[in-house]
Amino acid sequence: MGEQDLIAVTAPSAPQGPPVLPIQVTKAFLPPFAEYSAWLGKAYGTAVLTNNGPIHRDLEEALRHRFDVPYLRLMSNGTLAIQLAIRALGVKGKVITTPYSYVATTSAILWEGCDPVFVDVDRDTCCIDPALIEAAITPDTTAILATHVYGIPCDVEAIDTIARKHGLKVIYDAAHAFDVTWKGRSILQWGDASTLSFHATKLFHTVEGGAVVLHEHGSDDRLRLLRSFGHIGDEHYALGMNAKMSEVHAAMGMAILPHMPYILERRRAIVEAYDRSTHGMVARPRIPEGTGYNHAYYPVFLNDEQERELVLKEMAARGINCRRYFYPSLDTLPYVSGMSCPVSRSLSNRVLCLPLYPDLTDEQVLRIADALLSILQAYRGAGC
Repeated sequence: MGEQDLIAVTAPSAPQGPPVLPIQVTKAFLPPFAEYSAWLGKAYGTAVLTNNGPIHRDLEEALRHRFDVPYLRLMSNGTLAIQLAIRALGVKGKVITTPYSYVATTSAILWEGCDPVFVDVDRDTCCIDPALIEAAITPDTTAILATHVYGIPCDVEAIDTIARKHGLKVIYDAAHAFDVTWKGRSILQWGDASTLSFHATKLFHTVEGGAVVLHEHGSDDRLRLLRSFGHIGDEHYALGMNAKMSEVHAAMGMAILPHMPYILERRRAIVEAYDRSTHGMVARPRIPEGTGYNHAYYPVFLNDEQERELVLKEMAARGINCRRYFYPSLDTLPYVSGMSCPVSRSLSNRVLCLPLYPDLTDEQVLRIADALLSILQAYRGAGC
């Protein structure tokens, strides 16, 4: 569906009528059941349900080619993907990272026995601010772990320059960045590693799952062992864990892949409709020039925390669920310490993500945008 097919978000509030169902903030895309069943039938036919089965290998190869990367290994979830990327690259000590991300980014660093060092973010892109990274580097720093927030690419060239100068590894949490490109290349081609999440809320999913992209044979070999208990056959080589993806999960990914053009196009059309309606009323992140964007989320930033709280409650009262994503700023977690990151805290206190998924109808898009505008107009018109 193109932009011309999505009705303009300018209509007044709809008249009172029968109750309508609440609108979810996100909803998993499900392929036609017959298509998923056909892939499950292959698993039934082989009786192989896990341990690097044929569907698992099909999905790995399909994604590796899709992103044009040398090594890609599927994981059971996106959090273990980050943890094992850290371990496969031999990262120790202090890791410079972003406070504006989902908690898994910080959790993975801590679970691997490393110390997160928070650096504030760029207020326009919401991604880690490269201008602040060098001042945070110490002799104990071994890596930078940055997030492509909402699928918006980090300044990968600046980060690469800093990392090379100081001999640091670079890991990108690309949980939101499926199919994102920058200057015509997959964003996954940057850094020493990138990690993906295929959780059901993502635009491409395997119900639960993830992947690690690496660019060097030795680290990929280590990752292969780490993912599968550290042994091959009866020969044990390293400490490992069970982070494999099952055939049942890989089957969902294979069933969804053919639908990605529709998923991406429908999300683009909804985002453009929101943009037309909310222009000038709310702040939005800036997408860097040269980005091929995937429209993973629709975050808006309200004027202050009070306005954000009002909008959240009023939207819910109208049957529209929004989400404070990301909240809280990770530098405020009770089990970490370090420098305060005021930009991240401000963004975290003011953000709401509007509903965004292919199943949203044009009518629902109208309803969401009209509700947001009417709430803001009433609140601001009252001088609040």
